[in-house]
Amino acid sequence: MTGDWWKYVSLFGVGLIAGTLNVIAGGGSFLTLPFLIFLGLPPTVANGTNRIAILVQNVGAVWGFHRHGLVEWRLLPVAAVPALLGALGGTWAAIAIGDRAFQRVLAALMVAVVIWMLWDPLRRRAEEGEAAEPTLSRPVIVAGFFAVGVYGGFVQAGVGFLILAVTTLAGLDLVRGNALKVLLVLTYIPVTLLLFGLSGKVAWGMGLALAAGNLLGGLAGVRLTVLKGHLWVKRIVTAAIVAFAIKLWLAP
Repeated sequence: MTGDWWKYVSLFGVGLIAGTLNVIAGGGSFLTLPFLIFLGLPPTVANGTNRIAILVQNVGAVWGFHRHGLVEWRLLPVAAVPALLGALGGTWAAIAIGDRAFQRVLAALMVAVVIWMLWDPLRRRAEEGEAAEPTLSRPVIVAGFFAVGVYGGFVQAGVGFLILAVTTLAGLDLVRGNALKVLLVLTYIPVTLLLFGLSGKVAWGMGLALAAGNLLGGLAGVRLTVLKGHLWVKRIVTAAIVAFAIKLWLAP
């Protein structure tokens, strides 16, 4: 344990960056999951361990957004129930799949999310900067949140981008969409963490070190989102997507 102190310090630092990015845009787990694997965790254990940080980060982020009056509580029942149901199925699949298969699926999903965000079919809608009328019907929005839950239960990495796509089509700007995003994740992540933990796929010590960084990063992300507003968040989202694309392209 003593000789591994650098792992915990580095996990705190990576968590700080990832937590900030997760709140203002999404995709912080694109950093933390590969880093946990690099430190020696099997991919499925890294997937479970990462959820400790996500849980702690979103507790702080929800508190921060709520203080600023930005949480759309009225949408929570529409979003949380289907997302939780989807997360149960996604978590079961993530636990059942082997490490090698999960790593391949993770790589494919990361590429798919990056392509979606670079294509950015919702750009014009998001650049309005204000809440708009919903583009999709209520049943389709519910189905979208169910799909978000399946994805979040399975891998979590990049789920923020998917949630922002649904919230944009539901009529929210990016700032309020980010507030609903962290609240929604907080509704299902404890259940997924519990299931991973019961399956022996959580390294609690490393997860807590990562969580400490994620918590501070998440609080910083709330402040930056509120202070800088919609357009700044949009630029950060775009920059994050480009960075992830380059990282994926150069990865061996």
